[in-house]
Amino acid sequence: MAADQRPKADTLALRQRLISSSCRLFFPEDPVKIVRAQGQYMYDEQGAEYIDCISNVAHVGHCHPLVVQAAHEQNQVLNTNSRYLHDNIVDYAQRLSETLPEQLCVFYFLNSGSEANDLALRLARHYTGHQDVVVLDHAYHGHLSSLIDISPYKFRNLDGQKEWVHAPLPDTYRGPYREDHPNPAMAYANEVKRVVSSAQEKGRKIAAFFAESLPSVGGQIIPPAGYFSQVAEHIRKAGGVFVADEIQVGFGRVGKHFWAFQLQGKDFVPDIVTMGKSIGNGHPVACVAATQPVARAFEATGVEYFNTFGGSPVSCAVGLAVLNVLEKEQLQDHATSVGSFLMQLLGQQKIKHPIVGDVRGVGLFIGVDLIKDEATRTPATEEAAYLVSRLKENYVLLSTDGPGRNILKFKPPMCFSLDNARQVVAKLDAILTDMEEKVRSCETLRLQP
Repeated sequence: MAADQRPKADTLALRQRLISSSCRLFFPEDPVKIVRAQGQYMYDEQGAEYIDCISNVAHVGHCHPLVVQAAHEQNQVLNTNSRYLHDNIVDYAQRLSETLPEQLCVFYFLNSGSEANDLALRLARHYTGHQDVVVLDHAYHGHLSSLIDISPYKFRNLDGQKEWVHAPLPDTYRGPYREDHPNPAMAYANEVKRVVSSAQEKGRKIAAFFAESLPSVGGQIIPPAGYFSQVAEHIRKAGGVFVADEIQVGFGRVGKHFWAFQLQGKDFVPDIVTMGKSIGNGHPVACVAATQPVARAFEATGVEYFNTFGGSPVSCAVGLAVLNVLEKEQLQDHATSVGSFLMQLLGQQKIKHPIVGDVRGVGLFIGVDLIKDEATRTPATEEAAYLVSRLKENYVLLSTDGPGRNILKFKPPMCFSLDNARQVVAKLDAILTDMEEKVRSCETLRLQP
């Protein structure tokens, strides 16, 4: 606790001296020093309380007592690797299997979403014998070298970046096929078919289609229903597999379903699903679920897959505790009701404030698209940055994302309440109103002789 008592300015100075500037802070002009958190709230060194609308990692709430207790009790007994028999790893795999389609029945445990996606890539390539991967434009799947090559969002301009096969983001607000298109799912899926055909003409062979079930860093995108099924048909015809990245959006966040890919219909089943972030509520846990054929092809190589910490008794105890809390506190249903209410409140802001171009989302995964002009839908990048800065001053932590950094991202802990929704939107409304009044005042001054 001694470090908690260090003055904020000293902490910042030490960080600037010791930590790489590549490891960025939220609100770099005036960073927040957080020393404690509980539920959906975070507390700075002065004791000020912030509503956390950012952390989908603290899935069932920061420092949830049952999750903390599970980790502590198992740590007191045993924490070792998965080469020893232990009940926790098989109990956890069994519990996860009950949430997934029966075809997804082989599990690998790891430490991070990046590790999970890296393994998914290896599995896909071993199973298909192919190398190339189709990704969505603006996609992000992790920081490992293998994933930089399939993450155009953050790494598009790096020297030595490999050529990927990328398809348009299925964005019905900004993309080529919008809300007025008669069948955007088919239109966007046909774009995948087109890029696959083009790659094949160049002699390239498709191993996988990688996609977040709901593209997050791409701008809180909700793909049109039926899109994944049609994409899977094109990819499998080309000899590839479908990988659903649930790292940002799984474990009941969408409310209606436990997994976001299930929004695409009960008949759609990915070949591989990756999990991370929320799976451990802040503890480093990740998982890959695969079909039997995919897993058996990997096993046939004779190469062992071993992860020093993945699947440890403590990690699996934490994972089981998260599932228990989700069920006990009915947080999936809670995400549906609170998310719907928040969408309703934000929809009222869209009517009131022209800067709000679109409100989209499901459950507690919501994006607010800020625009400069309704006709062109030009991203309001500077305004979005100003807005999240002002919200921070009003004790609300929110972030932006999307190619234009103009999407307000709501992905709070699942215990985020109806009252939290009212408070956050009231503050958002007040700041937007103030912004509009300032614009009108400037226009009045310009018009004066």
